[in-house]
Amino acid sequence: MTDISDNIEKRKKDHLRIATSDISQTGNPGFDRYRFVHNALPEIDFDKIDTSTTFLGKKVNYPFLISCMTGGVAEGKKINRNLAKAAQKYNIAMGVGSQRAAIENSELANLFMAREEAPDIPLIANVGLVQLNYGFGLREYQKIVDMIDADALAVHINPIQEVIQPEGDRNWENLLPKLAKIVRELSVPIIAKEVGFGLSENVVRRFYKAGVRIFDTAGWGGTSWAVVEGQRRSGWESLGYLFGEWGIPTAESIVQVQEFRLKTKDKRLVILGSGGVRSGIDIAKAIALGSDMVGIAYPFAKAALISSQEVEKLIERLALELKIAMFGVGAKKIKELKFSKLAVNKVTL
Repeated sequence: MTDISDNIEKRKKDHLRIATSDISQTGNPGFDRYRFVHNALPEIDFDKIDTSTTFLGKKVNYPFLISCMTGGVAEGKKINRNLAKAAQKYNIAMGVGSQRAAIENSELANLFMAREEAPDIPLIANVGLVQLNYGFGLREYQKIVDMIDADALAVHINPIQEVIQPEGDRNWENLLPKLAKIVRELSVPIIAKEVGFGLSENVVRRFYKAGVRIFDTAGWGGTSWAVVEGQRRSGWESLGYLFGEWGIPTAESIVQVQEFRLKTKDKRLVILGSGGVRSGIDIAKAIALGSDMVGIAYPFAKAALISSQEVEKLIERLALELKIAMFGVGAKKIKELKFSKLAVNKVTL
């Protein structure tokens, strides 16, 4: 057990080092394909714009969240603490990194204790879907939720990462039937979350049939975990870069999930748009394309490595940029932003 947890800790250290460097960043998430139709006469008071919304049954001040990221190492504890402090202060949701290590070694559970710093926010636990083929089940998934008093469990889906990862888990057979049982019995909702390669409409349909109602696109355009894993494996760097070009751009993934939602007419279906989101305008576009919430990881990880104050500055910047974008289309509330008109930018097609 110690060898397993030691190996996981080493992997997480590698992940943190590489993923917070520019080398891990890929191409274009697709937001520049769209431009808002500018409203030169918004007829609203900028100071009365309401950026709040509801997520996982709790009111939050902004429609963006700190996406699930690193865990399982001492640096991860620092990051989670800095993120949680800022998230509590500004009342935004956050997720923690994969908690598998804390199941393998219970002594590592304290690395994920964001709830101590953030008692009121929506908090998301995190574990890999493929672990259902490697000894995990309802008991372990529930333990992960209870570990941090989470409001939801993000089950990350990362097949490309796993097959390039030196220690990767490659058996992806018959996972959905196992997940369907957990969806029915787990105490909190499941979030089906990609890790940077995007969700297609077909994959969302399959998860939906298994009972999942919350989907995190985590599309192509931000951190590439193919590149990260390629850097960790001698001689595999070129393979990592090759598959660093693999995936569905975030904007396209959001559109596909939104199209599925419109077909089902299921108001319970929630879309988290993430993957390469870097500005308040990106957040606004993601919402106008169909997202209910927008996830951001890389910028928050870099800020959290410095201090909670740097995280606060990032939140304030994103909030201001989002508010200005809302003013520019005449949206007083997030619901109105959802119906804002986007034009295809033909220059970038």
